[in-house]
Amino acid sequence: MANLKAIRRRITSVKNTQKITRAMKMVAAARLRRAQETVERFRSYADLTSTILTEVAKGATEADHPLLERRKTEKSLLVVICADRGLCGAFNGNLCRDAFKYVQESDPAPNISIIGRKAIDYFERRPVTIEKTYRDVYDNPGYEKAAEIARELADQYAKGEVDRIDFVYNEFISMMSQRPAVRQLLPVVLPEEKNDGEDEWEVPVDFIFEPNREDLLGKLLPQYVEVQVYRSLIESMAAEHAARMTAMDSATKNAAEMLDNLTLIYNRARQSAITSELMDIVGGAEALNE
Repeated sequence: MANLKAIRRRITSVKNTQKITRAMKMVAAARLRRAQETVERFRSYADLTSTILTEVAKGATEADHPLLERRKTEKSLLVVICADRGLCGAFNGNLCRDAFKYVQESDPAPNISIIGRKAIDYFERRPVTIEKTYRDVYDNPGYEKAAEIARELADQYAKGEVDRIDFVYNEFISMMSQRPAVRQLLPVVLPEEKNDGEDEWEVPVDFIFEPNREDLLGKLLPQYVEVQVYRSLIESMAAEHAARMTAMDSATKNAAEMLDNLTLIYNRARQSAITSELMDIVGGAEALNE
């Protein structure tokens, strides 16, 4: 009977865990819908910003703005965007491993700036140089917070403290697919456009700028950096919710399978105990008859 009690306690424990994982899946699904809508809306804005910057910056040189200046890479910075929380499968682990591999394979090895507690915990135990950690970013993950980080990074680059800045984050592909991606942030790489179905570059349109092109470039380049930082942040957040929803769905299904197995074991043990008791009763009755 002690064995039956242990099995019942385990069944109860698994049921409670299943309730938690099912609830976490529902919460992650709700947050994912909002995050996905934010990503899809902001992608259109980011693409439009890139298009406008491309038109304004046609013919611009590195001397026109410090964020366009390309230097020999003697000191670089890798900004790792990870999650604050776990329970989202291999989301954090895969990103941190890819980021660490990137650091090991780069020459010279970049310093690390980190957004997200899980990456902080990972890299504090690795032989890397952590330049800065951004904590509590996800408490208020709005555009202002991303712009603050972007301005700090742009200031570092403009002062010549670093020669290149890259971002590594989980890119949101779909609800079932997220992948680590490395993107160059600084120096700004201007997007290029082609005609549909043609190999030749578009002929530049002769726009009249008001104010002048230099002033527009001075405002658009920092804004472009802010947009890229915020886009990376919300992509990572959407990917995190998708990974957590998938992980909790798998955990809920695994709990259901475990409950089926435990119920079968419990029924067999109970049947065995009842059979044993019946045999004892029959044996005692036969002994009395004798």
